[in-house]
Amino acid sequence: MIQRELIQNIEYLLSVTPSVALLGPRQVGKTTLAHAIAENRSAIYLDLEDPLDIRKIQDIMSFHETNRDKLIILDEVQRMPEIFAPVRSIIDKERRKGNKHGLFLFLGSASVNLLQQSGESLAGRIAYAELFPVNAQEFAGSNLKKINMLWLRGGFPESLLAKNDADSFTWRRNFIRTYLERDIPQLGPRIPATTLQRFWMMLAHHQGSVMNAAHLARNLDVSGTTIARYLDLMCDLLLVHRLQPWTFNAGKRLVRSPKIFVRDSGLVHTLLNIKDINELLGHPVVGGSWEGFVIENILSVLPIEVQPFYYGTPGGAEIDLILEFSPKEKWAIEIKRSAAPVVSKGFHHACEEVKPTQKFIVYNGTDRFNMPGGITATSLLDLMETIQLLIRF
Repeated sequence: MIQRELIQNIEYLLSVTPSVALLGPRQVGKTTLAHAIAENRSAIYLDLEDPLDIRKIQDIMSFHETNRDKLIILDEVQRMPEIFAPVRSIIDKERRKGNKHGLFLFLGSASVNLLQQSGESLAGRIAYAELFPVNAQEFAGSNLKKINMLWLRGGFPESLLAKNDADSFTWRRNFIRTYLERDIPQLGPRIPATTLQRFWMMLAHHQGSVMNAAHLARNLDVSGTTIARYLDLMCDLLLVHRLQPWTFNAGKRLVRSPKIFVRDSGLVHTLLNIKDINELLGHPVVGGSWEGFVIENILSVLPIEVQPFYYGTPGGAEIDLILEFSPKEKWAIEIKRSAAPVVSKGFHHACEEVKPTQKFIVYNGTDRFNMPGGITATSLLDLMETIQLLIRF
C-alpha cells in the first residue's frame, strides 16, 4: 500500500468537524484510505452500491442511534444525496449533547458541484477534501525512473502498481470502458458511450490546449452548448480539469478561455493508445502530457485557498501556471520536459505584466539552481516541497 499524505488531513478534519466528505474519482484509493482511518478508531463502513448496506440505512436516524459511538463511513454517497437532510438533524442533535466532531465520513466519486445537496443541507457541518491520484511525493521521490513510470501509467494505484506496462494499460482501458458504460450513465445525463469516448479522446489529443468549443462541436457534430454540458460532466466526475486564465489586467488583450487537461496522465496515454515510454516520447502529445502531469502534481499539494491560473496573450506571452497564495504572494511557473531548461521570451514578457513574487521553471532533473531574470530552476518534487513549506509557515 502506498502511504497517502492526505490521511493526516482527514484525521485532523474529523477531529474538528462533525462530518467530512472525501472526494475523488473511482479507484483512486478513497476506500483504502477510509479503512486505514477506521483501523485507529471505532467505525462502521457501508457501501451504498451494496443493496444490503442500502437497506441498513433506510432509516438513518435509527441506524445512527444504534451506532452513535462509531464513525459512520458511507461510500459512494453521490448515489443517495437524499441522505444528507436527516444527517443534518443527527449532527445538530449530537452537537447539543456535546458530540461536535467525527460523526460521519462520506466518500464520493464526484465534485462538490455534483454533491450540492450536501452543501445545502450540511453548511457549517461538513469539510471537504479531495484525494488526487498518487503523486510524485508519495511514489517516486527524486527517482527519475519512477517519475517517468508515474507519468506513463498515471496515479491510479491499480494502474501504477501493475506488474508491467502491458497490465497497467489493460487496467486503464477497462477503467475507461467501465466509466463510459456504467458509471457515467448512473451519475449524469444519458450520453451515448461512443460519443463521450470520442469527446474524451479529443480532449486527450488537445491536452493542455486552450478550450475551443466550436472546434470540438464541429468534430462531434453537436452544438457548443452540448460540448459545454459534456465538459461540465467530466469535470464534475473529477476526470478533467479546467485551468482558468489569469485575467486581472483589464487593460491588456488576454486569452480568456480555460485550458483543458485530462487529469490523470495515464488516462491520456490510454485514450491515445500509447503503451510505453518510448511511444510516449515520440508522440506529439508529449509536451502537453508532461505539462498536465506536473500541474496535477502541484495541485495535489495546494490548500483550497490557493488559486491556480494560467496566463496568455494573443502575442505569445504565456505562463504555464500561476499560483496565487494571497494578493501579495503570487508565483509564476514555467514547465519544461527538457533536462536542460531554456526560458522562453514569452515567459519573461508575461512576468512583466503579472509581476509575480517568485519565478520557477520546473524541469526533468533533480538539481536546484538560479537562472537569469530571477528564475529558479527546480525539480517537480522540490517545488512541491517548497509549496508545502510555505503553507506550513
